[in-house]
Amino acid sequence: MDENRCARKAGRRSRFDTTAVAPFFTTRSREDCSLKPHSTSRRFAAIAGVTAALLLAAGCAQTQAPPAAAGAGTNNLLIGAVAWKQTAAEYRALYHQGFNVARMHVEAALKKRRPGDKPLAVVTDMDDTILLPLAYWGYLINEGQDFFDDPKWDAWIPKNQIVPSPGSQEFLRFCRENGVEVFYVTSREQGERTYEYAMEHLKVLGAPYADKEHLTVLRDSSNKQPRQEQIAQQFDVVVYLGDNLNDFRRKYYVKNVDQRIQAMEADREQFGRKYVLFPNPTDGHWMAAIFGDSEPPANDANRQLFRKAATRSAWDGH
Repeated sequence: MDENRCARKAGRRSRFDTTAVAPFFTTRSREDCSLKPHSTSRRFAAIAGVTAALLLAAGCAQTQAPPAAAGAGTNNLLIGAVAWKQTAAEYRALYHQGFNVARMHVEAALKKRRPGDKPLAVVTDMDDTILLPLAYWGYLINEGQDFFDDPKWDAWIPKNQIVPSPGSQEFLRFCRENGVEVFYVTSREQGERTYEYAMEHLKVLGAPYADKEHLTVLRDSSNKQPRQEQIAQQFDVVVYLGDNLNDFRRKYYVKNVDQRIQAMEADREQFGRKYVLFPNPTDGHWMAAIFGDSEPPANDANRQLFRKAATRSAWDGH
């Protein structure tokens, strides 16, 4: 029963019974208070009416409101992942760990250099690798949205509210100080000013090599491999940095969970050596393996797919 409707019904019942009961509590003479059959029946009727009204009101108070809409309040698929990004020391530690590993490989490569060798370089992704869009995800939750929203992302990008990932600035400075060039290869699309926005983010970050030679922005594709291969022709690429397997090689962009895992396992010796991977539980091409789209629309069918993915190896309780 509708809670407001219950309240209205209880209110009408209470008003009726209060009118009947009020004389019972007024000051009367001893003679007026003598018990008479018709008086007693009215009193019992009044008491019964009050009791019924109270029980009805209590029942309505216990009636729960209908469940919140998907994404509203605490009923949001993103909350756990974004809370982890916003608060977990472990999240930050994984970035420090990744950049420490990358630095160790760069230091080793510097020691091995010989005259005539190709110059050293690092190739890195931008979003969720060297910079973090934490404010965007918090905004989505406040807006009651539980899937990535491309128009809101495009509106947020020019706000320059990105922050450096833990350890990124120190690592990039180390590369510059040791003559190791850094190439930024990112996939974005915010219209005609896409490249300008990406360059501005590098400058906000204080990143070295923030110029047209070192920044590549792919607007029509997420396939970074052709540009990476061009860089590798001229430079000895020590490590590739990213939060997504597709930041390393295109072969990982498959729309099947098990096939994607198998492709990764085939290259497991590369991780922590040639590929340095950073954590990202909110978005990425891992979602394409679940939904067939890395930016699936927010609907109940996709929420059910998410649930199915989360419980594919669930304990049956026995």
